Amino acid sequence: MPDVLISEHIGGAALDELRSQFDVVIEPDLWRDPVALQDRVADCRALIVRNQTRVTREVLVAAGRLLVVARAGAGLDNIDIPAATEAGVVVAYAPEQNAISVAELSMGILLGLARRIPSADRSTRAGGWERQVFTGVELYGKTLGVVGFGRIGFLIAMRARAFGMRVLAYDPYVSPDSVTVVESGAELVTLDELLARSDAVSCHLPSTPETRGFFDARRFAMMKSTAFFLNLARGEVVDEDALADALRRGRIAGAGLDVRAVEPPAPSDLNELENVILTPHVAAFTDEAQERVIAAVCRDVANVLGGRRAAYFVNFAAPRTTRA
Repeated sequence: MPDVLISEHIGGAALDELRSQFDVVIEPDLWRDPVALQDRVADCRALIVRNQTRVTREVLVAAGRLLVVARAGAGLDNIDIPAATEAGVVVAYAPEQNAISVAELSMGILLGLARRIPSADRSTRAGGWERQVFTGVELYGKTLGVVGFGRIGFLIAMRARAFGMRVLAYDPYVSPDSVTVVESGAELVTLDELLARSDAVSCHLPSTPETRGFFDARRFAMMKSTAFFLNLARGEVVDEDALADALRRGRIAGAGLDVRAVEPPAPSDLNELENVILTPHVAAFTDEAQERVIAAVCRDVANVLGGRRAAYFVNFAAPRTTRA
């Protein structure tokens, strides 16, 4: 019986080190079959997942020897945290190891929208040379609104300031005298003010019952007609039909989405719009970020299985269970 079960594609030097200490089984497509996952997890002591594996209460009940679930990333909406806590299972994750990569892609997509890079690239590849058609706008002097001002929001704000942008931030859990606000020079404002004043709005909200569908038709209608909208957080926080309608009607100027409500998504109106940049949930997928993420979760799995405390955890640092 394996010590560690990995249900998605994960690799790297840190995993090789983990395999030198424990029996590790990798089944990169196991996440696709919930029934098979429940069967395979029954005998393992650790489960490592990305964002596609649904670690439900049923999975946790089936995992009679489980001590730790490790999420290779920052988002936790695919793990039933209360059920894991009830079972005494540690939930470990990598809360900030991919933040730089997400911030950099956010700025890359914003630049792509402002300078119409994807459309210009497609036109030029097709033999065109339509310079006037692809006139863009500068970021300098514009206002970026960041919704959700955690680690990623802070890093985006710092990069936006380097481009000469003003930064507004909305986060009801952040105070005006917090280090992130002071160091970034962001102005904390209400959500309505942020939407009305921003030339670009970057969403960095977690997926919770309160945030699902957070960006809807009413909120898109509050934005400038020249504004861009970015979502590199969780797809569920955006009403995609409302976004497509706002883009079609010119209520906002463009959008960039790295995440979708359902992944992979079915074809939709968003695919047909020229003022949209779509990427397949790759914000954290750089060599450097993945190395940091995998190293963090592998260390914590090794710590827990070795009777030590996890460094990055959601509920508690050591198991609270009598499981073998």
